[in-house]
Amino acid sequence: MESGHVTTPFGRRSMTLAMLASQAVARKIEPDKAVDKWKLYRALCEARPLLGVSDRALAVLNALLSFYPKGDLAEKHGLVVFPSNMQLSLRAHGMAEQTIRRHLAALIDAGLLVRKDSPNGKRYAHKGRTGNIDEAFGFSLAPLLARVEEIEGLAAQVIAERLALQRLRERLTLCRRDVSKLVETALEEGAPGDWAAVILHQRSLITGLSRNPTPSQIEAAIEEMQMLRDEVVNRLELLEESKKTCGNPIQSERHIQNSNTESLLESEPLLERELGAKLVTTNSRDPEPKQPDSFKEAGRRAGVDPAGMKSFPLGLVLRACPQIDDYGPGGAVANWRDLMAAAVVVRSMLGISPSAYEEACAVMGPENAATVVACILERAGHITSAGGYLRDLTRRAERGEFGLGPLLMALLRGKGMPVSVSRSAG
Repeated sequence: MESGHVTTPFGRRSMTLAMLASQAVARKIEPDKAVDKWKLYRALCEARPLLGVSDRALAVLNALLSFYPKGDLAEKHGLVVFPSNMQLSLRAHGMAEQTIRRHLAALIDAGLLVRKDSPNGKRYAHKGRTGNIDEAFGFSLAPLLARVEEIEGLAAQVIAERLALQRLRERLTLCRRDVSKLVETALEEGAPGDWAAVILHQRSLITGLSRNPTPSQIEAAIEEMQMLRDEVVNRLELLEESKKTCGNPIQSERHIQNSNTESLLESEPLLERELGAKLVTTNSRDPEPKQPDSFKEAGRRAGVDPAGMKSFPLGLVLRACPQIDDYGPGGAVANWRDLMAAAVVVRSMLGISPSAYEEACAVMGPENAATVVACILERAGHITSAGGYLRDLTRRAERGEFGLGPLLMALLRGKGMPVSVSRSAG
């Protein structure tokens, strides 16, 4: 500002600490500092959401800048403009004077303008003999010049956030398109599956978003949509693999000679029958049924013996993971068969794909895989992607880097239970 002292408002308007702070900022302008006024105005428009001013207030500021005689804001040219409200109204496209006064007050409160009132409250300037302005009373644009770096930084932040949101929307659109096209392919190829439910789930993810969703909401929708897409892709790949197997005479002959007709390349309903309904036919007095041959063969193909991974007593598992009990047959888990049937239900509820669970059963064994699902259910609120977490544990178990002991012990300690238990091989 031209004057090195504090200016107070005219009339009934009171002085505030915000006004005092704005004037203090305006006095800290570096010598020879200048900025293009319209470039600064564009930055103000970008940073508007973070500055807390309305678009109408910026229209009034635009009118004020139009009265500044130079293209660059600089202290050497003077920083006070003094148009009347009538002149401002004409350049603000006929905005009412009362509205102009309200928006001028908002600009001052936001620290973008400073009043420099004359003794009688009028806006005018004193000129010297040479015609140059010696002193002017009106609105000082000095805060704009003093805060130019801050305003440009806020504008860059808003632009970056807008671009990031745009990229998220693009990713969601692409993923949504992928799911629709893949479901169309599945219907054309006659792939087994409840494709109507997939489409309904896809639509619910989109309709569940608000009109102006936040980035976190869009990211959550993208994660769900990607899981849906991966599920459809997995089923189509299984269909393609089965067609290749059936189309090769040598492979078909070997398949006929193999007495074990169970396969890991089965659909989700068949997997559920294998782990749930099929196990009901076993002896109910046997608390720990034998592993299905398909899982043993898959384990050998993966280079891992499922029986080689240590398991723990069922009672310990239920103490560490009590929530799984609600999903057993009849609302209770009485034996390993019930636990594996409950794990199939929980797997679907947590969004774990059939392929991820099949792989876990092949590597860890059905009982241990069901135990891991029960542990994931206990910590569901802390796990972003249950399917990805299970796949990671499966890979670690395949390398011999994962055991159930630490996971169960951590859950028991979290519940304040004793952890001095003995392991069993069953």
